[in-house]
Amino acid sequence: MSSRSSRQRDVVLDVVRSTMEHPTAEWVYRQARRHLPHISLGTVYRNLKRLADDGLVREVHTAGHPARFDGNTGRHYHIRCLGCGRVNDLPVSVDVQLEEEARQATNYHVLGHSVEIQGLCPVCQGDRSSNRNNSHLMTKEAQEA
Repeated sequence: MSSRSSRQRDVVLDVVRSTMEHPTAEWVYRQARRHLPHISLGTVYRNLKRLADDGLVREVHTAGHPARFDGNTGRHYHIRCLGCGRVNDLPVSVDVQLEEEARQATNYHVLGHSVEIQGLCPVCQGDRSSNRNNSHLMTKEAQEA
């Protein structure tokens, strides 16, 4: 493996681990370019995939939204804002009893589970109350387009 590939991977990993915001690949790309101006979006995607495959970051999928990446690879839940798409760690204990109940109910070999709680973050709650005429809230990505 070349030192360039290793440097690019290290920068991408550092960017993901530098934030608690669960960034998209595009956000990671913009931040990585501050350190490596010639890095491509494709390189960022490839490195994020490899880091996830290697268990160094966690890829978080939410319906209808771009994948996000989490530097916290320990078992934990997430909460997602339906207004802006923000994803945060949910500071509650993981319910391992749920896995045992699922195993008993289905005879599956249960490998784990994920939980995503949905709601409106404090910022979007403020946006909603200040503008009651909005029929829906747009994601930040849509607003920037």
